[in-house]
Amino acid sequence: MELRQQSPWTIVVMEGDQTGQELLEEALRVLDPGVIRVPLQFLRFDLSLENRRRTRNEVVIEAAEAMKKTGLGLKAATITPEDPSDVGSPNALLRERIDGKVILRVGRRIPGVRPIGGVVGPVAIVRMAVEDAYHAQEWREGEGLGETAYRLDRITRGTCRAVAEFAFWYARRIGAKVFGGPKWTVSRIYEGMFKEELDAAARRYPDVRYEPQLIDATLALLFTRAAEPLVIPCLNRDGDLLSDLILQMFGSIAGSESLLLSFDEHLRIRVVMAEAPHGTAPALYRKNIANPMAMILAGAALLSFIDDEAAQRASRAIYEAVFESVYDGIATADLGGSATTTEFTDEVIRRMTRKLEVWEALRLTGGAAVGPRGLDEPPSHRIGG
Repeated sequence: MELRQQSPWTIVVMEGDQTGQELLEEALRVLDPGVIRVPLQFLRFDLSLENRRRTRNEVVIEAAEAMKKTGLGLKAATITPEDPSDVGSPNALLRERIDGKVILRVGRRIPGVRPIGGVVGPVAIVRMAVEDAYHAQEWREGEGLGETAYRLDRITRGTCRAVAEFAFWYARRIGAKVFGGPKWTVSRIYEGMFKEELDAAARRYPDVRYEPQLIDATLALLFTRAAEPLVIPCLNRDGDLLSDLILQMFGSIAGSESLLLSFDEHLRIRVVMAEAPHGTAPALYRKNIANPMAMILAGAALLSFIDDEAAQRASRAIYEAVFESVYDGIATADLGGSATTTEFTDEVIRRMTRKLEVWEALRLTGGAAVGPRGLDEPPSHRIGG
């Protein structure tokens, strides 16, 4: 299901605001082709608030069109102005222009950070990126205590199918169980359609464990399933709420990246846009103390969707280098360490470079095969396959 593209791989880089831009630059240091040994090139667009206002969001549209051609995007955190008459959220516009259907966020343990309730296994939230409660038509009728508010929600079978297909594909990829689901017993028509697509995907992936649960039972049972990897498919608003909860269960949002995905008519991934789940952190701007982990992991996640062994190997090296650094006490202040932003990135690059050197030596001398999970997947499911 990975993206299809030709080497050198082009990543559309969307610059942001304040600390978001600073952390993007740290991630790009890690993704330097000379460091990761992958033929990458970067196509940059300035999505700062100032430039979005100056171009009346034309730069956002240009970035989206570029992503549709390259399949890969890396976005910094940006400011969304409060005034509704202003330029609005670039994320909403990007989502619309690339036809993004799925958002993936993975909560995972961070070494030295105590999770809540003994959560151990990673928990991936696969949610609708469109439809459902957001952008629903709303209105009111009547007066006084009889005044009534209405909302007209909608979901399409196409979006339901994309979420279901990706949830099972991703669960197979990471060896997880697909767990949870909508409130289909109460909403048999609306949410029931999503349940139908989840059940159909389960039949297409008989090797993937599937435990359907109502959304309220999903929340109640999370801690009893804390020891195993889970993939939880969700409606848009359910997933929005649940992803925030899950990331905090692991003690910090620093260990997670956020992915927006669009698909072609055959449900193959067409575009992956990666970003950090946090905001622009103006209080940390220009202090060199912000944690770059999530932004670095966003870059690693992008590499994992490229159909190229070197890219997949580099992705694994980045993930391991990040978490090993934290395990050894090299972390920013928010995780109890004393490293600056740049010092942490330097350490990740040092460890990653060493790993790639060792793995290459083993490969060339016939040593044990070293590579990332997922290289045994059919090439047709990877970008470039």
